[in-house]
Amino acid sequence: MGTFRNIIKKVTQPFLQRGLDYYYRKPRNYSYDGLTVLVHPDVFPPHLTLSTKILLDFISEMNLEKKTFLELGCGSGVVSLYAKKKGATVTASDINETALKYLKNASETAKLEVNCVKSDLFSNISKEYFDFIIVNPPYYPKAPSNIKQHAWFCGENFEYFEAFFNQIPSYLTPKNETYMILSEDCELQKIETIANRNNLEMNTILETKKAGEKIFIFEIKK
Repeated sequence: MGTFRNIIKKVTQPFLQRGLDYYYRKPRNYSYDGLTVLVHPDVFPPHLTLSTKILLDFISEMNLEKKTFLELGCGSGVVSLYAKKKGATVTASDINETALKYLKNASETAKLEVNCVKSDLFSNISKEYFDFIIVNPPYYPKAPSNIKQHAWFCGENFEYFEAFFNQIPSYLTPKNETYMILSEDCELQKIETIANRNNLEMNTILETKKAGEKIFIFEIKK
């Protein structure tokens, strides 16, 4: 089944890409549970992808009241806003300044204060304790050529994951929780190998299948 899916994706990808480019030629609203964010064309699109909705549903079951929450690579920022709505103290980071600008606007409109930080992974994240860390990473092995592609491509040699798993141990404690969402379409074994090399475990917390694609949420532990 996986091989068949890959063949179909290769055949349809050029058409899908043109369709996506047309759909995202202008900013579009995305809504969840009464929250609305305006998503710029240069920001990761939650509308036609699965991961954001799955993460939001996952977070809906969490008790975030008075918890500290970091969304690393926030994109549209809807996850961060939802965490704030649930009572968390939220830090949202991204390498994309446009994403952060639009999130700030959405935060002000919704009257939900979120600390927005421009950061390449943890480079500008203060060394503090976070009760929850949420990551929706880029995972296709290709070098990004512009800021938008940083949301999709992790580098030809998985440089994103090499850096992430090298940096995250400083933020892990026995009590906090760190979750990463990944698709079966990425090289899961390669990513897990990088984690293990850094003395980290990726424990499957959730596995679901949407539109013929398996999606996993992993908890990262020392």
